[in-house]
Amino acid sequence: MTNIDSQNDTLRILDLLLVLFLAPFWIPVMIICALIVWLGDPGAPIAYRQLRVGMHGKVFSMWKFRSMVGNADELKHELMQYNERVWPDFKMTNDPRITRVGRWMRKTSLDELPQILNVLKGDMSLVGPRPTSFALATYDVWHTERLEVRPGITGFWQVRSRTSGFDERVRLDIQHVRAFSVKEAVLLLLYTLPAALKGQ
Repeated sequence: MTNIDSQNDTLRILDLLLVLFLAPFWIPVMIICALIVWLGDPGAPIAYRQLRVGMHGKVFSMWKFRSMVGNADELKHELMQYNERVWPDFKMTNDPRITRVGRWMRKTSLDELPQILNVLKGDMSLVGPRPTSFALATYDVWHTERLEVRPGITGFWQVRSRTSGFDERVRLDIQHVRAFSVKEAVLLLLYTLPAALKGQ
């Protein structure tokens, strides 16, 4: 077994222990969030499924609470001229596709909560590189090192940097992959909660 395989196994055990231990806290919050999304637009889906690239390039369905209008993916192409990041990343200040409830959920990161189900399934980890929505073919060869571990709900880039370029983001992800430890994973989780509460 390689060092990376051992790391993945260790993190998988940590994921399951934490998710199951904290179930009495996150399950009620998830139910409340689902109700808020439904009340905001009773005729639309509560959750949003998006295909993402995971460990070893495997494509999986990642879940979020819906924070945008129903035709957000189609509108993305129309708004491409306002993209503030280097493609294939997409980021737009005051994105008109985001709903009023969705704006609040994104600021607190509560829209990401359904990904706990992805963690239970084994597609994701609590800590790791964020999974990309663009195809594996978009990656340069050196980018693929970030795919040696499960993608995470939170990670080094989300908490400590927020640089705009994909290459720089990948460098930080690879730094995390190479320097992984249980201590580092726990510290990143502890950093995530206050960062989310502050809307950062």
